[in-house]
Amino acid sequence: MVSRASIRQQVMKAPNKKNWIKGAIKRPGALRKKLNVKAGKKITTAQLNKALKSKNSRTRRQANLAKTLKKIRRS
Repeated sequence: MVSRASIRQQVMKAPNKKNWIKGAIKRPGALRKKLNVKAGKKITTAQLNKALKSKNSRTRRQANLAKTLKKIRRS
């Protein structure tokens, strides 16, 4: 298991890296698999809202991150 401190150090090593958020996501595709959404399809807002009410805390955090990342727009 990787500690949060070591993840933070890895991200902070290259602050000018172009795709830094990609390196910060440690389980890419995990939420998609949990929600049974096929690759290439979008996770709907309704599915995210349902995942936010999950009993599993990791699922809730993943859904919250996905909702936050939806707001980020490329400049």
